[in-house]
Amino acid sequence: MNDLLLDTHALLWWWTDHPSLSAVAREAISDEETLVFASAVSAWEMATKARMDRLGEFSDLVPHFGESVTADGFLHLPVIHEQALMAGSYEAAHKDPFDRMLAAQAERESLTLVTADRAFEDFPIATLW
Repeated sequence: MNDLLLDTHALLWWWTDHPSLSAVAREAISDEETLVFASAVSAWEMATKARMDRLGEFSDLVPHFGESVTADGFLHLPVIHEQALMAGSYEAAHKDPFDRMLAAQAERESLTLVTADRAFEDFPIATLW
């Protein structure tokens, strides 16, 4: 299996043991032989949504993003300019900047994106759910 990049909702659902996280995703994330990445994009998305009061029950997780990623043994994935250029260059009509950046990171770093969001079908990446 490829290494994984968690979409923001998958990361939040993992941290809260939310039933919306699929069994396939849960098993893949739990696989000790798989590297799991959490993106700086997810920190940005969570902080933005918390500020706009759109993160609901998950808002309390925002200040603990870095330590929670580390505690779960995940790796931090920073945003680099090559990924940003790729995200901005996609022909896909999808406008969400967070999703575009996650897609670019998954493509450029050869990671499988763990997501329930079917919008990612418009991008040239592997997904798992």
